[in-house]
Amino acid sequence: MDVHEHETQEDSGAPAAARDEAGYFSSAFVEAVGDAIENRDRKTLRDLCQDLHNADLADLIEQLDQERRTQLIQLLGRDFDFAVLTEVDDTVREQILEALPVAAVAAGLRDLDSDDAVYILEDLADQEQEEILARIPEFVRVRLRRSLDYPEETAGRRMQSDVIAVPPFWDVGRTIDYMRESDDLPDEFYELIVVDPSFRPVGTVPLNRLLRTKRPVRIDEIMDTPIRTIRGDLDQEEAARIFERYNLVSAAIVDDSNRLVGVIHHDDIIDVIEEEAEEDIRGLVGLGDEEISDNFLYTARSRFPWLFINLWTAMLAASVIGLFDESLEKMVALAVLMPIVASMGGNAGTQTMTVTVRALATRELGGFNKRRIFWRELLVALLNGVTLAILIGIIAALWFSNAELGGVIGAALVFNLLVAGSAGFVVPVLLDRFGADPAVASSVFLTTVTDVVGFFAFLGLATLLLL
Repeated sequence: MDVHEHETQEDSGAPAAARDEAGYFSSAFVEAVGDAIENRDRKTLRDLCQDLHNADLADLIEQLDQERRTQLIQLLGRDFDFAVLTEVDDTVREQILEALPVAAVAAGLRDLDSDDAVYILEDLADQEQEEILARIPEFVRVRLRRSLDYPEETAGRRMQSDVIAVPPFWDVGRTIDYMRESDDLPDEFYELIVVDPSFRPVGTVPLNRLLRTKRPVRIDEIMDTPIRTIRGDLDQEEAARIFERYNLVSAAIVDDSNRLVGVIHHDDIIDVIEEEAEEDIRGLVGLGDEEISDNFLYTARSRFPWLFINLWTAMLAASVIGLFDESLEKMVALAVLMPIVASMGGNAGTQTMTVTVRALATRELGGFNKRRIFWRELLVALLNGVTLAILIGIIAALWFSNAELGGVIGAALVFNLLVAGSAGFVVPVLLDRFGADPAVASSVFLTTVTDVVGFFAFLGLATLLLL
């Protein structure tokens, strides 16, 4: 999902009357836009939308029904900036692109930065991509194909092909004159990339330093070296980690021969970080790639697989309870208390699992650090387990007037929290080692372990010691 950098009502271009107290579009404003679309009133529609920021217009489009979204874009015509489509949900964007004529999409993408154009194109089928690219000027088409040739979710897909590259022997004056006279500079850039005769990056020059330096000074005297480059086929999450670690504003993208092919900026990396974080959050609860704009059938279908798996794991836990049906019949208190042990284990395991998945995602687990965190989680589980066991043991003993029952549930709780701490660490690590996504698969396995162990430990101890 894209990063929506929503501005405050005061900073946004949205008319004040368009927002309610919570900052959302008012019903009256959305209805006014809908009426203008219905009446095909281009002037009113442009007046309502002309001061909206791209992110705000994207929000407005998402609130309209599918047919009116397309009509709004067609009525705005050349006043519609196709960069808005990078701000909407993937599902909404795909529906809009399918409904718009190919010629209109091609005309809208022609003037976009290459990274935005690629972001819009990449979700389309190959045939649709080719139809649109065929209507785009060749020099633009070549840059877009270069990015589209890289696999999805790589730095090459995120890069901007328009780059300012200068040789090291130029002086500051010549460089400034070149930028003033050139017609094909990127819309936004933060530094110049210095390249050798083979077009390999050898340094960078921040714009602020360039403007502060006298004209006769050579570029190689003020450039930063060594330069930190990113390969185009590098996973976008790894690229984001490089930006985060080295506090980069932009980075040169190079091919297999270390030649410059593009540049990636911090705003694209923010999008990557947001997408990866949302993907991990959805994965932890068994969600797919659903968006808030998806219909109920798609949403239900995407959630069903993990719920189906969870059904079978729940039956496994239920079968453990079935082993002790006679004990439950003799002592009703066991049925009342046993969910506590399983629930506490599940919560404790989820805490450990979340920390572990995050550490795996940020590459903070390795070697000695892995062992240290494992033992730390076990000690945390032991300390919390003993503390909570004393508390629940006293409560259970007073509740059912049975001190031995309090001791049993306390012992079972300590044991299950230790297992939960171990499983919360080991399960994600093993899944990661075997190539599975720990964020997606860990929760189901962890819940099964804590439920089965919790029920078995409590009911088993109760059967041995009390019955």
